[in-house]
Amino acid sequence: MITTDYVPGSPCFLDLGTPDVPATAAFYSGVLGWEYEPMEGGGEDMEGGMFRKDGKIVAGLGKLTEKGARSAWMIYYSVADADATTEAVTKAGGTVRVPPMDLDEWGRMAQYSDPLGGQFAVWQPGTSKGVELVDAPGSLSWTELYTTDAEGAKKFYGDVLGWWYSDMELPGGAGAYSMITPAGQPEERMHGGVVGMTAEDLALNGGKPYWHPVFNVDDCDAAVARVVAGGGSTQMGPADFEGVGRLAVCLDPSNADFVLLKPTAG
Repeated sequence: MITTDYVPGSPCFLDLGTPDVPATAAFYSGVLGWEYEPMEGGGEDMEGGMFRKDGKIVAGLGKLTEKGARSAWMIYYSVADADATTEAVTKAGGTVRVPPMDLDEWGRMAQYSDPLGGQFAVWQPGTSKGVELVDAPGSLSWTELYTTDAEGAKKFYGDVLGWWYSDMELPGGAGAYSMITPAGQPEERMHGGVVGMTAEDLALNGGKPYWHPVFNVDDCDAAVARVVAGGGSTQMGPADFEGVGRLAVCLDPSNADFVLLKPTAG
């Protein structure tokens, strides 16, 4: 489970780059009950801001400015030293997309690609440790990597972020699902998974790996209905998965992917 103490290697923040900030803010507000708070000085252009749930920050939103980039969620992992992590990324064969930079007193961030192109980011906390609500309805509860090289990804992220893994066989001989736990933490602190797929299965990102967030919801079917009503769509589900819950893989109106999950009780 994800908690807000944010030990090193745990997911601590996420934001979404989108071509249409006002429309995207309205979509997620309708689906997850979020309130959008434009950043100071943003004015009517609404070029970026924060989502809140019950008054607590749950995600960020900004204008997609990178030429040729697709709209996608970026997941940030907590680290003690963003500069040291950047060195580890390079040594392990990854690419630095945004070098470490300070965001006022809030913290220090950097963004990377893994060796096959999966994008992720890190956050060295200052006054802000990360989002303020997790593992509750309307908030982040899990992170997931789809990749064509699960074993290579496990080694890369293990070297960079210190993760360890436990494998669960998928139904029908579909391979293994590798669950992620931060270094030095018990299995109860699992926060995500790595799934091996073919390049054809990753057509959404041109065959390259990608991370996406899983959001906790009270009612998966009702949430999916709100996705469709808001102009989004589903790639899979809703469907029940034993020991996990009822989930659906969704796309927002700009084709950013995310998962909705009503967890199994207990």
